[in-house]
Amino acid sequence: MSVALQPCSNPLRVVVLQGGTSAEREISLKSGAAVSAALTGRGHLVRRTDPADAPLTSVDWPRFDAAFIALHGRFGEDGGVQALLDGWGVPYTGSDASASRLAFSKSASKERFAACHVPTPAYRLVHISDSLRHLRQAAKGLGYPLVMKPDASGSSLGVSFVNEPGQLQAAAERCFEQGSFGLLEQAVAGTEWTLAVVDGERLPLIRIEPRQTFYDFAAKYEDGETGYCLDPDVSPELMRTIEEVGAAACRAVGTRGIARADLRVDAALKPWVLEVNTIPGLTDHSLVPKAADRHGWSLGELCERAVRSCLRDRLSGPPNSQDAQTRQDSPSLREAS
Repeated sequence: MSVALQPCSNPLRVVVLQGGTSAEREISLKSGAAVSAALTGRGHLVRRTDPADAPLTSVDWPRFDAAFIALHGRFGEDGGVQALLDGWGVPYTGSDASASRLAFSKSASKERFAACHVPTPAYRLVHISDSLRHLRQAAKGLGYPLVMKPDASGSSLGVSFVNEPGQLQAAAERCFEQGSFGLLEQAVAGTEWTLAVVDGERLPLIRIEPRQTFYDFAAKYEDGETGYCLDPDVSPELMRTIEEVGAAACRAVGTRGIARADLRVDAALKPWVLEVNTIPGLTDHSLVPKAADRHGWSLGELCERAVRSCLRDRLSGPPNSQDAQTRQDSPSLREAS
């Protein structure tokens, strides 16, 4: 366990970016409110700003030390706001623009996982213009059951389980409500896990136990009976394996600050990475605060660590954008942007 941060003697001035216009706006507002309260509770000076209400140019950035990005979805996790803040020389929490853009595209991050030998379920990238016949052929190649999901979305919005061809059309309609590109992905029967990583430091694993088979939006944010097991009855060896695979996924994407890898573990006890979240939720239902609490960190300490980390990165030079040009040239990344 890390040494606890001492109470604040020199308050930081932080702009918490929240809300926005993406489909995940309401979750972002809750994350932003939680972050603001947590940092204020640590003695820091906080201003909450919603880009949907006022342009970011309205902020007098030289008066502040850093931005805490609590924007989920587009113009939050896709590298857009990060590139803007980079241009203004404003330190910000979380991954840089290149890593954010890579992780936001599920197909592009899967390409990176494969290149780095991180196990991830087989998939096919599909487009809204594809015929139902094409979708059925792609699905047949993968085999049922499978999952259909948007290439660039979060909070399980637009995601469906597909058990047979007759369910494909409805799944496609739901998927393409969130964007023009989607994935057909082999379903992994097994248990759901998540690993939070803070600047490379692994927080305790959580096994997610939804009442239904699918950990969807309702299970994440509305169902008070979803279980979160921090003391799973599995071997230490399996725990280490899941942690190593999740941490490898974060390294492959090039995350910094707070990140979270989501995984499934199959009946043969093999972990499979589904995705990496560069701006995970920080609401009272969210996973990272639960892991931080078990690690001995309050939400305030977690958020303060994220801010101080980005300030250290600024002092030590530009962030390490691992293979940034490779990411920019990824075919799936270009298509999904």
